[in-house]
Amino acid sequence: MKAILIDDERLARAELRKLLQEFPEIQILDEAANAQEGIEKIETLQPDVIFLDIQMPGKTGFDMLSELERAPHVIFTTAYDEFALKAFEVNALDYLLKPIEPKRLADAVHKLKAEAFKEGKTDEEFVNNSLLTENDQVFVKDGERCWFVKLSEIRLFESVGNYAKVFFGPNKPLILKSLNALEERLDEKTFFRANRKHIVNLRMIDKIESYFNGGLLLELKGGEKIEVSRRQTVKFKEMMSF
Repeated sequence: MKAILIDDERLARAELRKLLQEFPEIQILDEAANAQEGIEKIETLQPDVIFLDIQMPGKTGFDMLSELERAPHVIFTTAYDEFALKAFEVNALDYLLKPIEPKRLADAVHKLKAEAFKEGKTDEEFVNNSLLTENDQVFVKDGERCWFVKLSEIRLFESVGNYAKVFFGPNKPLILKSLNALEERLDEKTFFRANRKHIVNLRMIDKIESYFNGGLLLELKGGEKIEVSRRQTVKFKEMMSF
């Protein structure tokens, strides 16, 4: 599993890197000394997990996460315990207090591996990473109810913690998949990541309106209104123009 260490203290990064040597399944891609550098490296390298400090000069770790279009798994590493509640509100996988104890780090890596297994990943890749087209049928199960659904009939995927809500017809079942895992298998010619929480079916868009901050507002055929983030609006316009 690919990782990036983000912390403004060089010694803290070095210590964490040393501790992570005990876990060969964690491949450290790079390090970042502040939030802006972290954003750039996350978007370029697409890690599976980031080990993230909270209090850094300029933007905090929470500020950084709010600016990401696709957030990887997050394990916070901090000297302060007062941010723990907020950390889990942003779906952090774990919250490690410095100095980091090897046992707590092992627990966090165990959680990470469990999440990777849920998403259909081995330590290195998806078990099944073939691209799905709009003509493919998928099996959706929510509790006792099951459906075989053609992807072209799904108008929206919405992130709900570690689950995704699937919108088709009047149905909105929950599946145990992250939005990032789904995005990797969906054809980008049909499905578009509008923001951190939503992937929309481009063929299900009924109306497009300008929105504040230079973004767009999409109205889908089911009546859902989805905001396109400013960054994704640029990509959307490039895809949709001649």
